[in-house]
Amino acid sequence: MGERARPVSVAGKVMAILNAFALGDVRLTLSEICRRAGLPLATGHRLVGELAAGGFLERVPDGTYRIGTRMWRIGSQAPAVTGLRELALPHMEDLYEATHDNVQLAIRRDLRVLVVERLRGTRSVPVLTQVGQTLPLHTTGVGKVLLAHAPAEVREAVLAGELTRHAARSITDAGELRRCVEQVRRSGYAVTRDEMTLGAASVGAPVRDADGEVVAALSLVARTRSADLRRLLPPLTTAARALSRDLAAHWRGRPDLFSADRNARA
Repeated sequence: MGERARPVSVAGKVMAILNAFALGDVRLTLSEICRRAGLPLATGHRLVGELAAGGFLERVPDGTYRIGTRMWRIGSQAPAVTGLRELALPHMEDLYEATHDNVQLAIRRDLRVLVVERLRGTRSVPVLTQVGQTLPLHTTGVGKVLLAHAPAEVREAVLAGELTRHAARSITDAGELRRCVEQVRRSGYAVTRDEMTLGAASVGAPVRDADGEVVAALSLVARTRSADLRRLLPPLTTAARALSRDLAAHWRGRPDLFSADRNARA
């Protein structure tokens, strides 16, 4: 962040510090926080210390910082996400019982994926995903589903941006990603293999609201060698359709859920 973009008010500085964790990094050093927030080290040290004392950040024994439990409790009360999670959990639990693989629920926030709930499969591939973490759209099953059904300007912004390689088979070519996204729209599901994490594969399916708009994505994350679509896709699509029916009947969260689209269009 350049000198002219530095936040000038105390509230702006605090928001910049908290926003430093927006990319989903679990832990950051003080210098990393200050660099991302565009703050001098002395200012950042004082404000980060106050946020840690108040429970909004937590200082880890190795000297790094992470989001504190007080911030997590406040953020978890966001009405749109809370309602979505409450409706989704029974379907996610059924999906876990049917597969014993990792189950993830995600929405799109700007040009990233926001994980709003997950169930860890104890006998499946280990995953590092955290609730509240953001992930790339182009390397995850949930991300490809959300990208395929995003507004055209969002898709074009992602395709025009840097497609970072996260694992051996990450798609880094815009033309290939465009073809992949078009295939997701046609087939109704997305598949990744060794694209976000080596040894992990995911299958994602869309979740729709009462208007038929895709507002979330549900996925299974399994070991690459055991990720058989014949085993994973039927229970996944069944759960996604069941959750969509529940959303259509009981949930009105979509306007808040996608309020961040204004930033994506900027």
